[in-house]
Amino acid sequence: MKEVVVISGKGGTGKTSITAAIVTLEAAPKVVVDLDVDAPDLHLVLCPQQRERHEFFSGHIAVVRKEDCTGCGICAEVCAFSAVSMQDAVAVVDPAECEGCKLCVELCEAGAIDFPERHCGQWFVSSSRAGTMVHARLFPGEENSGRLVSLLKTKARELAQAEGVELIICDGAPGIACPVISSLSGADAALIVAEPTPSGLHDMSRVLELCGHFGVKGFVVVNKSDLNPEVSAQLKEAAGRAGAEVVAEVGFDMAVVEAAIAGKSVWEFAPDSPTSRAIARAWREVKAALD
Repeated sequence: MKEVVVISGKGGTGKTSITAAIVTLEAAPKVVVDLDVDAPDLHLVLCPQQRERHEFFSGHIAVVRKEDCTGCGICAEVCAFSAVSMQDAVAVVDPAECEGCKLCVELCEAGAIDFPERHCGQWFVSSSRAGTMVHARLFPGEENSGRLVSLLKTKARELAQAEGVELIICDGAPGIACPVISSLSGADAALIVAEPTPSGLHDMSRVLELCGHFGVKGFVVVNKSDLNPEVSAQLKEAAGRAGAEVVAEVGFDMAVVEAAIAGKSVWEFAPDSPTSRAIARAWREVKAALD
């Protein structure tokens, strides 16, 4: 079983558009995973049909039982996050501010504060035209996306094994934080989508360092390369220094925009476009390296 993760050092580089093209052009059976659980959007292209829905709980949150609260105000005084306030002599916890530290629970003399698990979001197993899809959605403002990413990858591997599938393609999260670290865990290769801007260069270098740290082979696609040829050249030089192969340079192409409007990947919408041909060549090189 081979696992490829498409990532980027920053958001807005075109990572999901390229992932959608890859999973629709690849004819082999596969499991598709959207690991960008904070802001998932691969489902907007693949339109998956849900087969399973599960609730995701992680961490804890303080909840005051109003009928048992004596109004002493200790919880509001000690909360370092200003999550507790007194309203009509009763403590009230703002769930958006509560960090689940449990201090108020321990100090409440009346024992009026419960500490249940926090309901953070949902995750799904679905069917799509690109194959079985595992994806999720965190509720606004919720955290622990690294843990949710790990759960999705574990489920994807179980499904791949059960279905006899030898390929998993993941749309990872941008950046280098916990969700990306979880995305790279156990991966065979990372396809890094970078854009020719100063921040794009800086963030690509950081994510290449992360790949090197975890021993994951990195490949680079320079997206919208013709918008700034000078920085595109710098991206290629930086990738070479980090030992990563630049497998494609993709110019700005309105076909990508028109495909998104039509609810399709660029490969489905315009398979003969320069972008589609470049992505197909890049994917062939990544597969050849894996084999």
